[in-house]
Amino acid sequence: MDGPTARANPEARGAMSSLIAYDMSLGDPVVAGADEAGRGCLAGPIVAAAVCFDLRTLGAEGARALAPLDDSKRLTPRRRAALVGVVVRHARSVVVVSASARAIDADGLHATNIRIVREALAAISPAPGVALVDGFDLGPDAPPHRRLVKGDATSASVAAASVIAKEARDRLMRGPAAAAYPGYGFDQHVGYITAAHTEAVQRLGPCPLHRRSFRSRAYGDDLTLFE
Repeated sequence: MDGPTARANPEARGAMSSLIAYDMSLGDPVVAGADEAGRGCLAGPIVAAAVCFDLRTLGAEGARALAPLDDSKRLTPRRRAALVGVVVRHARSVVVVSASARAIDADGLHATNIRIVREALAAISPAPGVALVDGFDLGPDAPPHRRLVKGDATSASVAAASVIAKEARDRLMRGPAAAAYPGYGFDQHVGYITAAHTEAVQRLGPCPLHRRSFRSRAYGDDLTLFE
């Protein structure tokens, strides 16, 4: 048998999910994935994560433990939280980078998104043989990478990055952010737009975590709560 599946630990092959199998098909056993969380939020940071696996050392135990990986939005909160420890235990590298609401307002959402994903991927050292990015091309200044549409539902490394980014952001919003700015319900909606969040902003005004540049069709075409 040729290719990266053969070079990976043979015990892992019998336990692999389709996402792990995808990563094993890419031509190199050292695969990194990158993704972000919080792009569509009214409040709080945007968070990027990059996760690198060495598939040669994964083994059957690691493959079984990582088999539940999926797009973080399709996982239950309990399963997603449990997977954080699994990913950290079996990954070669895990990197998290965030950007504040003020950075998003200053530089724009998409530019900020691309910058932090690029920084997370660049911080993986040594560099992976293959790097996958969910949805976006990061431009010529980024490390070599491949854009993968729906990557968090296709690749184990991208799904792992999705889980890490989502959990890092949610824990920040439910913990320190909710404690620092009570009354906005950050422990419930973690900064996404909901009826309760809208009502809180209208009643209390924005706090420093709110993105003044936020736009949503929920308020009409290109309208925002802060205009």
